[in-house]
Amino acid sequence: MSPLNIDVIPIYQDNYVWCLLTETETWVVDPGDHKPVLDYLERTGRTLSGILITHHHWDHVTGIVPLVKAANPHAPVIGPSFEIAGVTRLAKEGDQINIGAYQILVWETPGHTRDHLSYYLPQPGYLFCGDTLFAAGCGRLFDGTMEQLYASLQRIASLPPQTQIYCTHEYTLANLDFALAVEPSSQALKQRQQYSIQLRQNGTPTIPVDLGTELATNPFLRIREQSVQQAVKKAANLQKSDYFLIFSELRKWKNRY
Repeated sequence: MSPLNIDVIPIYQDNYVWCLLTETETWVVDPGDHKPVLDYLERTGRTLSGILITHHHWDHVTGIVPLVKAANPHAPVIGPSFEIAGVTRLAKEGDQINIGAYQILVWETPGHTRDHLSYYLPQPGYLFCGDTLFAAGCGRLFDGTMEQLYASLQRIASLPPQTQIYCTHEYTLANLDFALAVEPSSQALKQRQQYSIQLRQNGTPTIPVDLGTELATNPFLRIREQSVQQAVKKAANLQKSDYFLIFSELRKWKNRY
């Protein structure tokens, strides 16, 4: 099996377009701007094979139509809705997409939006999760529900800890700042913050990150931990420790932060 490589194209202020590369295929995830992707294809001499879309927000989809027109009019565009301009194939829970010898499983992970998708590769263990899970954080609610977001994050948390998380925004430092407000005594968080600062000072993305790191430092995946529960109960003046209620109040706290 030829290797699957992942490359990154920064766009806008803090978005990432992920490129899935085999010897013969080039797929991109959420091309919110076509020009940097076209520059990448020209620079590397690669041909666009297809596009994966996680959700309908403008900074994830604006580049679809001009990219396909310029790079490969026959490239399939797979996404959650035909209402997204340029989508040629709908994807839903349980669908499978093949890139070379690699199998991608489509997961419905609503919450940030009602129709959000994630793309999971069991081998080699990659998850392209759009704006559902961020490094040290999670997406805010737009047209999805808190119940959906909670369920989606719990599902992601059940993956093997070595799973590499590829989200689409460089929000890590801001998210770590909030995480430290929740768990100020966490040495794991303090170490991650210093490491992430060094990465950003060197112009290096903080993503991907393995799920094990998220489970140790992301408060939205740590609602069963006493330290997180106590912090949220104090911030929201709660008496109960219901997991969903803790999660809801944590997300509201982050909105205010």
